[in-house]
Amino acid sequence: MTFVYLIIAIILEVIGTAALQASEQFTKPKPLILTALGYAASFYFLSLVLRTMPVGIAYAIWSGLGIVLITIVGLVWFGQKLDMPAVIGLALIIAGVGTINLFSSTVSH
Repeated sequence: MTFVYLIIAIILEVIGTAALQASEQFTKPKPLILTALGYAASFYFLSLVLRTMPVGIAYAIWSGLGIVLITIVGLVWFGQKLDMPAVIGLALIIAGVGTINLFSSTVSH
C-alpha cells in the first residue's frame, strides 16, 4: 500500500498546486479551498508513506513526480511553455526518480 499512498499523495499535491494557480493569488475562494484541502490530504497520505519508507526517499519521489505532473498540468491547462533547458531538467528528475525506484535498496518493492 505504500506506493498507492504515495501516488495518492502526489496526485493530491498536484491538484492543490493547480488550484493554487487557479486561485489567482488567493482572490478566488473555491480554488483556494481546494488548495488547502489538496495539500492537507496530500500531507496525510505522505505521512502514511513515511511509516515504511525513509523520509528522504519518499520526499524525493513525491516532489520529483509532483514537479513533472504539475508541469504537464501547466502546459495543458494553463498554456504555459517550456524551453529546452526546462525539458532537460525534467528529464533528469524523471531519471533520478527512476534510479531510486529501480536500484536503491532503501525503497521496499
